[in-house]
Order: sequence, then structure tokens, then C-alpha cells
Amino acid sequence: MDDIVLPRMLHAAFVRSPHAHALVRHLDTARGRELDGVVAVLGPDDLGAAALSPRLSGGGFTSTAWPALAREPRFCGEAVAMVAATSAYAAADGVERVDVDYDVRPACVTLEQAWRDDAVLFRRSHRRGDVEAAFAGAAVVLSEAFTHGRLTASPLEPRGTVAAWDGETLTVWASSQTPRIMRTALATALRLDESRVRVIAPDVGGGFGLKMHVFPEDVAVATLARRLGRPVKWIETRRENLMAASQAREQRVEVDLAANAGGRVQALRARVVSDAGAYHIYPITGILEALGTANILPGPYLTPTYAFEAIALATHKPPLGAYRGVGMTMGAFVMERLLDLLAARVGLDPAEIRRRNLIPREAYPHVSPSGMRYDSGDFPKALEQALAAADYDGLRRGQAAARARGRLVGIGLACYTEYTGMGSEVFRGRGMDDVPGIEAASVRVDPDGSVRCATSFPSQGQGHATTIAQVIADRLGVPLDRVRVEPTDTRSAPLGSGTFGSRGAVSIGGTVVTATERLRPKIQTLAAHLLEASAADVVLEDGHAHVRGFPQRAVTLADIARAAYAPPSGLPPDIEPGLEATVSFDPPGPTFSGAVHVALVEVDPDTGRVTIPRYVVVEDCGPVVNPTIVEGQIHGAVVQGIGEALLERIVHDAAGQPVTGTLMDYALPTAGDAPPSFEIGHLETPSPLMPGGIKGMGEGGTIGAPAAIANAVADAVAPLGVAITALPIVAERLARPPHHPQRKA
Repeated sequence: MDDIVLPRMLHAAFVRSPHAHALVRHLDTARGRELDGVVAVLGPDDLGAAALSPRLSGGGFTSTAWPALAREPRFCGEAVAMVAATSAYAAADGVERVDVDYDVRPACVTLEQAWRDDAVLFRRSHRRGDVEAAFAGAAVVLSEAFTHGRLTASPLEPRGTVAAWDGETLTVWASSQTPRIMRTALATALRLDESRVRVIAPDVGGGFGLKMHVFPEDVAVATLARRLGRPVKWIETRRENLMAASQAREQRVEVDLAANAGGRVQALRARVVSDAGAYHIYPITGILEALGTANILPGPYLTPTYAFEAIALATHKPPLGAYRGVGMTMGAFVMERLLDLLAARVGLDPAEIRRRNLIPREAYPHVSPSGMRYDSGDFPKALEQALAAADYDGLRRGQAAARARGRLVGIGLACYTEYTGMGSEVFRGRGMDDVPGIEAASVRVDPDGSVRCATSFPSQGQGHATTIAQVIADRLGVPLDRVRVEPTDTRSAPLGSGTFGSRGAVSIGGTVVTATERLRPKIQTLAAHLLEASAADVVLEDGHAHVRGFPQRAVTLADIARAAYAPPSGLPPDIEPGLEATVSFDPPGPTFSGAVHVALVEVDPDTGRVTIPRYVVVEDCGPVVNPTIVEGQIHGAVVQGIGEALLERIVHDAAGQPVTGTLMDYALPTAGDAPPSFEIGHLETPSPLMPGGIKGMGEGGTIGAPAAIANAVADAVAPLGVAITALPIVAERLARPPHHPQRKA
């Protein structure tokens, strides 16, 4: 984003509240305006009522409006004023000269405080079966509370927005996963017709869910550009990203499990409470952590009865938003820890407890106790494949030998299922009226024989462009370097939703594949017309069309395209001019992917540091389109999951001040934290719902890794009486525990 430079462009910087909760009594901008290079300083009164107000239907929802600039900041780091200057340096200096008089107010920064304040933003309940009767008749009952700290996406490229107003149209370049959603949000906030707002998403340097949101800074920058009639650029600093962008995960789950004496789960009961922060986030609101965890918590296991209550509470911290595996990571962590606790209670190995409870392949499609329809899967087979790849029995023998020498070695398993490829029906079912759910793509063969593709879903580094080009080249028989995938631009690209929720491969399958399949017979018909042959005998390859068995009788794709746009002697009957197809697709899912993770860890008793000598994954995302990209996604996601399990945490003090404001304090995983031995196996159970049987898989590693590592660490420190019920598992909680019967880490 920072590479975009426009004539007369100004740079924006924000004055941010140093308090978690306060009222702006007075804003003095005079000293800031006097600084050389500063063009404008704006406060809340200058932007009026411009705000983001996501909607949710279906009850149990308390709406919020997140203002572009806040008169009453509700978290430390919220923007209260903005400075525009001729350079980024002058803008930053101008921020230092803006004087703000605050009336500081009490801050609510914990879930316990939010409960006392009755600060409920969302509440929803669900029940299937007679849960009370199941617990009353159970041979085994477990009760536990699990917690997860805050973390953040930390993409390589922070947020960024460039806005320009030409008197008629607002053009915005944004590091966004959802250009169309941003267009709607900006048009609404600025009271413009959507046709007068254009959003362009250049290459996005990582998003992980963070950049599917629209933020107040986007509205403020667009408003300033319109007001001044000059382009305005804002590039987020890393400190701003850590203190004021959306955050993730923070929640508490109180859960009960009932089982029979043989270890079969009979019932679950859960109360899931998330710290949603100060506002609902646009467009998904603050419900996904709580509701996502509650819905997926039973995982790939047979669970006859289930009841949950999902609650999101407001605190004076940044809003909770989407982050890779949102809601599902906590659900897997809770369920997988419960199964290990159940195994210990009934005297079974962790692998055996899973064998007894996994949904068998013949039971698919399977309706989960939360009402989700699992379309396909074979977890018993995946489990055995993973155990064999890891040499599970050998690992257990090695663990016993290591323990005899005093080493803390542990083995952890995790099985999870994840919903992917959601369409409009899912978002309407959740009540998310601001997420369309559809996707679209246009594929066009130009007169020179090259192929262009425009999609509604930009790439955030997942390899969409590579996969799309590969699909087009294979189906139309053109060299890969003759295919161009264009940046997503709402002026020229078809309308859709964006890239999030592991929808990329599913969207490609439903749009790009279908568009090329519509073009292919037309190309063959035109080639047959030029070659005086039957279309059924035309073969497309290497940029040419030739008659089957007679490669010398050929025309180029450029010849065919020129004939389509400027026919030399008329087109065949019933063939319209041009070579272009646009396809919209509403995924009929969700479709459910999944995997089995096996982690081997060792804990240093002196430092509490956890190392991961070996890691095995067997995943099922249906047919694998591009193995390199799939395995790269798994590698990256597992390393993110390692960071989530052991390192990453956003910490606020009792006054709501962030104390992890730099990457010296917020510990991201490095190459040294990745397992040296990393094995990936694949299992393909195609989805009966999706084109080509494709399922999403981009979030899976982040869902499975924290649960597997937590179970492995719990196994390692079991001789010390340390209970693992919280993420992240920080080293200082594991080092040399004091001599009392049990600690929780």
C-alpha cells in the first residue's frame, strides 16, 4: 500500500486516546495547524456522525456504532483526531502538537467486571435432547473451565488506505480482503450512492481475517480526502496495529461432559463467554468467537445431547474480530482437552478414547448436536493414518524411556472439523446482513489470445492468482504465462463478498472453473468453424486448437479470439460475438474439512520452554488442487497455532493500558519455534455439495495445533500435577512449579 503515490497526496496520522475510557472535554488543534507541512487537523465534530454500525438480525443483539473519530474513546488507542500533512513525518509531528483534555472514566477490562456491569452485546442459547437426564444417568461427569488470552493477527503488511475524490467518485485503494463490503460501508458512512465509491485491492500482504473488516480509520481517511479534494494516505504503524486494530480469541468456556463407563460421550453442556471489546466490528459483529466456539465444540465426535449459551460481553479494549480459525480454535482446544481428561478418568489411551467417539464415515452426512450438517469426512481413517505416520506406539515407548531419565516428554492428539466455504444461507442464518455470501469471476480471452480473469475475491497471500491461472491454463489449453489475474477492483470486477472463512478454493471452483467450462465449448466451436471440422474433434493445448490426430491442422487461440470479436466471414449459427463469461456462485455449504494432528513436545523443567521435535498432520480438504499451496498453508497455519499455544498474548493492565505494544513484548513465532520434523499426509473425502468436491482448508492448522500442543504439554507435565486449562501456555507457568498438589497453567 505504501508504494501508491498520487499527485498532491497528503499523509494522515491519528491522535489516539491514552485512556481506555474517557470523554474528550476539549480538543485544541491550533499548535498542530501551525506546524509547517500540516494542512488540516480534524476532530469528532468535523466528521459528524460518520460511524460503522454492523447489523445482526435474530435477537439477542445489542447494536453499537463505532465512530470514525471518538468523542468518548472506549479503548486505549482509539482515534480522537486526525492530522493531514504533506509528509508522513509532518503528520506524526502534528499529532504530537494536538492538545486533548480528557475526563478519565473507570475502565472495564475483565470479563468479571463486564459481568457485574451486565455489559452484554450478544446472547444466544441452544439445546438438543434431554441434557439433564443424560447427566443424571452418566457414569462419569467432568467439569472444567478453559480460558484463552487475547492475540492479534500481525500480518506482514499492516493496514493501509489511500483515498482520492474527483468531485464525483471516491476511489479507495485498500489492503482489504473484502473490497465490495468496504465499498458498501464507505458509501453508507459518507452518504454516497455505492456507484460513486470504487475500491481497489492491490496485492494484500497478509490478512488472516483482520483485513476482512472495515475500520473507522478507513472512514476517516475517505472523509478527509473528500473534504480536502486531495488524495490522502494512511499507513498503520506496527504499534497502532498492536493497540488499535481488531484482536481475537479472548474468552472463557465453562463446560461439563457426561460419559458412560466405557468412555463414550453422552452429553455436553457449555457456557461460552467472549470479551468482545468496545464495539461490534464491521461487518461480522462481535459474535463469532462465542457463537463459533459453541457451535463447533462437539467437533467430529458423536454427541447425543448438547446445550450451550453463547455470550459476548463489552469491555474497554479493542473489538474482537475474525482471525484465522475464529471460534473454532477454542472449540477444538476445549473438546480435545476434555477427551484427554476423560481418557485419564476411565483409564484409556488418548487415541482409544477418540476411536470410541469419532463419527464413522458411514454416518455422513451427519447433523451435529449444534445443528450443523457435516457433509463428508472419515476421521477414523485419518486418525489411524496419523498414528501410523507418527509411529504412535514407538513414540509412547520413547516417552517412557525419556521419563525414566527424568525428561518431561509429552504426546498430544487433536481431531477437529471446520466449517468452510460458507454461502449466503449461512450468513443469513447467523443474521449477518452485511455479508453477501456470494462470489463471482469473469474470464475473457482477448483478441491477442491472452486470457484475463477478474474476481470478487482478492488474494491475501494464499496463492489465489497462481491457482486461478493454473485452472484457466489447464482448461483452455493456454500457456500459464498467457493468463493474467487482475487485482480486485469494484469498478470492473463482478460483485461478491471477498476472501475469508476458507472460501478461496471453493469460490474458484464455483466461479473460475465454471466460467472456463462455459468458454471452452465456444472456443472449440469457433475453431471447428475455422478448421472446417467437427467441434467434438477439436483439441485445445499450448495456445492452439487442432484437429484430433492431425496437429498440423491448427489455429492459434489468437486466431479464434479475433474471429470471435471481428469474424472474417460470419460466426457459426447460434454463436454470439466475444469470448467472455461471468459466473456468480453462492456456495451451498458450509462444507466441512478436518484433520488429525499429532505433536511430540519436551518441556525444560528449569525454564518452562517447550520444544516440538516432531509434528504430524493428516488433513482432508477433499481433492487437492495444488499440493504445494495446500501444504504451504498447513505449514504456515501450524506455526501460527504454535505461536497461539505457547507465545502470543495481548496484555492490558488494570486500567486498560496495553503493555504488549511492540514485537519485543508480543512474541510471534520464529523459524526456531517450528518443528524440525514436520510430516503431512492427505485424505480425500470429496464434498457432495461443492463443485469438484472441493473443501476449504486455509485455517485448519491454526485450529488443530493449539489443541494438540496443549494436550502434549499436559501429558509432559502430568507427573508434576500441572493442569493445562489456558492458552497461551507461557513458559514461566511451567518452570519449576512450587511444591503443592496441583497448579494450572
